[in-house]
Amino acid sequence: MRIPLWQIDAFTDRVFSGNPAAVCLLERWLPDEALAAIAAENNLSETAFLVKEPGGFRIRWFTPAYEVELCGHATLASAHLVLTRLLPGAGEVVFQSLSGPLRVERREGGLLSMTFPRSPPRPCPAPEALLRALGRPPSECHVARDLLAVLSSEVEVRTLEPDLAAVKELPGHGLLVTARASTPGLDFVSRYFAPKAGIPEDPVTGSAHCVLVPFWAERLGKTRLEAAQVSRRGGRLSCEDRKDAVVISGRAADYLEGQIEI
Repeated sequence: MRIPLWQIDAFTDRVFSGNPAAVCLLERWLPDEALAAIAAENNLSETAFLVKEPGGFRIRWFTPAYEVELCGHATLASAHLVLTRLLPGAGEVVFQSLSGPLRVERREGGLLSMTFPRSPPRPCPAPEALLRALGRPPSECHVARDLLAVLSSEVEVRTLEPDLAAVKELPGHGLLVTARASTPGLDFVSRYFAPKAGIPEDPVTGSAHCVLVPFWAERLGKTRLEAAQVSRRGGRLSCEDRKDAVVISGRAADYLEGQIEI
């Protein structure tokens, strides 16, 4: 069996930056064990699998370790593939997923806007493992899907070298750290660490912004925000906070096209 595969860098307009995702187009669903093996072989933070359905596509996402319920950058990469290669005349695509229908719209200049669930975090005490992970107490600690540690500055976020063994002890998939931005043109910055998912640091995490956007929208008193994930590769996200959803926008760049043979 030969499976078409694309590798696409998401949340960037050029290759070798943003977050690389593999996208596999299937005629039908393979056994979960096969999907997991493909994702492990690809060894990227996410591999997205697509199957065409009436009205759109069904999408599933796998890290090198397990399946997840929501992934932003691999959804952006998949939408880029659909709207530039598979359905180039379409203005939007709807993906059915474990998190419900996800709509991605084409904007001017190659910008793609994803409508995702809104997940405001709630305050919580900082667990002891978080203190070991950071090497210091955070300014604040919140929880949604993952722990959210608010740090004192953008510099602190950029220079953080967490204890990944301690991060593995935290609840949820991983650790999200953030701070108000000091770089002109940005509102906030973040990084995301998920060693339990086989991802020591995720370059750009779209799904984390389901949490970050409502958090910073309330703090900054604005609904439109510019964000950067300040990993080594880095990525930019334009965001909007709505009452019942967040809109996360970015660009994508083609890197590789080929086939898997199994």
